[in-house]
Amino acid sequence: MVTVSHIKKKDLVQVMMGKEKGKTGKVLRVNQKHGRVFIEKLNLVKRHTKPTGQEAGGIIEKESPIYACNVLLYCDKCSRGVRTSRKILESGKKVRVCTKCKTQLDK
Repeated sequence: MVTVSHIKKKDLVQVMMGKEKGKTGKVLRVNQKHGRVFIEKLNLVKRHTKPTGQEAGGIIEKESPIYACNVLLYCDKCSRGVRTSRKILESGKKVRVCTKCKTQLDK
């Protein structure tokens, strides 16, 4: 089983490999079991769907998963994807920290 510990839902990430290399986007969901992430408006695929009771049929575009090891958390200060480390605050809360500029990435 693969775990994705460095990326969470609603994080801003940058894709480092593949056809979407260099693009940034917000994480829609994380698949912990397979180690994949779904990023908003990136890695789009077309799906042909039949009409159901509520929705009309047709060709729809939806996000396809990307391996979590191919994306990095985006640092606003460095303005690029960076590796992260963890730091424990005085309150006991764990936060993610940019390894380059040492800024806190968790809000």
